[in-house]
Amino acid sequence: MNNHVTVLEIDANAVLHNLNYFKQRLQPDTKILAVVKAFGYGSDAVEIAKIVKDNVDYFAVAYCNEGIALREAGIDTPILVLHPQIQNIPTIVKYRLEPNLYNFKIFEAFLNYASEVPLMNYPIHIKFNTGLNRLGFWHTDVPNIIARLKKSSNVIVQSIFSHLVASEDLNEQEFTINQINNFAYIIKQIYEHLGYEPMIHILNTSGVVHYPQAQFDMVRIGIGLYGFSNTPNETAQLKNTHSLKSIISQIHNIQPGETVGYNRAFVANKPTRSATIPVGHADGISRKLGNKNGFVIVNNQPAPIIGNVCMDMIMVDVTKIDCKEGDEVIIFNHQQHIEYMAHKCETIPYEILTGLSQRIKRLVKH
Repeated sequence: MNNHVTVLEIDANAVLHNLNYFKQRLQPDTKILAVVKAFGYGSDAVEIAKIVKDNVDYFAVAYCNEGIALREAGIDTPILVLHPQIQNIPTIVKYRLEPNLYNFKIFEAFLNYASEVPLMNYPIHIKFNTGLNRLGFWHTDVPNIIARLKKSSNVIVQSIFSHLVASEDLNEQEFTINQINNFAYIIKQIYEHLGYEPMIHILNTSGVVHYPQAQFDMVRIGIGLYGFSNTPNETAQLKNTHSLKSIISQIHNIQPGETVGYNRAFVANKPTRSATIPVGHADGISRKLGNKNGFVIVNNQPAPIIGNVCMDMIMVDVTKIDCKEGDEVIIFNHQQHIEYMAHKCETIPYEILTGLSQRIKRLVKH
């Protein structure tokens, strides 16, 4: 079989180290929700879930099909679906997934479905918007939500949550503290009238670091699992979880005046050895990394990408590197390299990781 030879290695021990790093910052009774949406931030959601399932209380995915993949892989841990769609409600219930209900349209749709089936005390989650203005009810919606819930025995609110806007930015501390305070006020209103007390959570990875006073019942660890914490000092305490590796397919000797790649973007001004690597923008290597903006590691030395990044290949300058066809190439294998790529692409490490094509083989190392 002609398989893609580029491989993303996932370090299971590093993932557990990162989880435990955040766990030690929590109160003993604070629960942990591991965020494995977007294919586990570009790694492999099923494999990440298998690695951490004995050490977390919840998983979160963005969409229904991501939750189904976990269930079909034997993951029995509760799974919160952050952005469910109305048409997926029957499937959500079939696979024992727990929906986030964020506006009255999906709220009413789910309660109506729960009544028709009927379901009994099916776990739901309710999200409030405290400033991100993305998804969530407003604080003024609380009375209507309470009134509707009191009429139903078909569902039970498992948690109420919100999402911080800028937890990593200490210049936005006042805004973030206001978010937390507003959330606490919403919770107080709900606790007074609902008749029971669901779990509450608002902190993400950076929130755990900067706002430990707001742990409430549970925290959500996303990017932190994968080795990043949005601040250099914290990231330095974490371990790299992703290593993207490939091989040299071919080496060319380029003469002065000859060109490499599409649009003749690289012109040799001296004898040059170029190595072709089977990974390209279809695999998540941005075209912004071409023309010496990015580099790979060949035999422990940096080899700049020359010319334009192709769909399935890049070419790198190995003129001063002792290497041959078939040698291993490291696209990245530590957080600083990923952060460098993100900087050159004018983005964040999240996009570098989640942009990795699923045609790349994933290999978990224990």
